[in-house]
Amino acid sequence: MTQGCIHPLRACGADMSGSVVIFDCEHLTNATSPTRFWCGPNDPDPLLVQIGAIRLSTAEPYALGESFNCLVTPVGRDGPEPLPTFFQSFSGISEDRLQRDGLPLTEALAAFAAFVGNDAIWSWGKDEITSIAPACFVAGIPCAIPVSQFGNAAALLVQAGTPLDVVNGLRSHTLPAHFGLDSEARAHDGLADARGVARVLQHLLTEGQLSSAALRNRTAHPPS
Repeated sequence: MTQGCIHPLRACGADMSGSVVIFDCEHLTNATSPTRFWCGPNDPDPLLVQIGAIRLSTAEPYALGESFNCLVTPVGRDGPEPLPTFFQSFSGISEDRLQRDGLPLTEALAAFAAFVGNDAIWSWGKDEITSIAPACFVAGIPCAIPVSQFGNAAALLVQAGTPLDVVNGLRSHTLPAHFGLDSEARAHDGLADARGVARVLQHLLTEGQLSSAALRNRTAHPPS
């Protein structure tokens, strides 16, 4: 097992037929960075710090499977970036934990690529753009997974009949409660938030509001 990432070993590129991966990322922020879109003079770049993911079967009974949890050492334009105090409180990721378990970006993305194989990958929103892409850009490396493999789970909820204005007001950590499902004990943890999104998609599959094909083939698109 790769040190710093928690997941069962799988062969890189293995095709897990009949499943998809739900993931969530945490990236650097301070208390007010989102209000400025990370453009303030003292705002950190939104560098990737955590990837959490879980596999969801697209065959009945739509079981949740193996999970992945990896910390990533954020390295900015001028070297390693310290974790803002707000971020540590917000995410539960301390400097000590990051020093102990954090992986370099290239190793973390390679491990994530090995975990997902050829499965479609869904997040609430576009974490591949908001968290993974900035880190890759700053590091000057390509992402190990093609962007065509990723999808926005918010579009799946619209396809399942949830009104667009409701979807726009939801967040990954508020989704389960909206559908009457138990919420994770902690929000803003990559794996906990990924599991919450996965449980909602599992619920929609079970209720017949969402098709397995939409998840496997990334056929959901937001309304124009």
